[in-house]
Amino acid sequence: MNNTLIVYYSLFQNTKNLALEIAKQTGGTIRELIPDKNYSFDYNTAAKEVRSEISRGFCPKLISGNESLDDYQTIFIGTPNWFKTLAPPVMSFLKQHDFTGKTIIPFCTHGGGGFGEIENDIAKECSESIILPGIEVNGTAASEAVTYWLETIGNEL
Repeated sequence: MNNTLIVYYSLFQNTKNLALEIAKQTGGTIRELIPDKNYSFDYNTAAKEVRSEISRGFCPKLISGNESLDDYQTIFIGTPNWFKTLAPPVMSFLKQHDFTGKTIIPFCTHGGGGFGEIENDIAKECSESIILPGIEVNGTAASEAVTYWLETIGNEL
């Protein structure tokens, strides 16, 4: 049994596409985080909503993706880079689970900001976990880049 889970939140499909590639290459189970209220599809409006949520530490209620993690030892956690940190639905997920002893592997998509503080923010929430080096992708990931990254961390899995 493959005890790998790929959890992600994606608004504009880039993070979803990266999550699907990771799932394809690892054979892991994929799980999308869906908040109870969608963000605007207009970029500027969504940016205002998100900036407000992040600044006040708001964690939206998740209507999907928040199921138990008991069956999984390795968890890939994916998010877009929003204002140098995690998307609020991903923070909701992190705050609602115990990751003690689990292996956590971050991944993110961005438009030029790299990981920002994402790896640090995940490490803070998952302080009793093993955190492996993640991958950050500007826009769309080439499957070769994912393969190379997975090979790089493979002996740590």
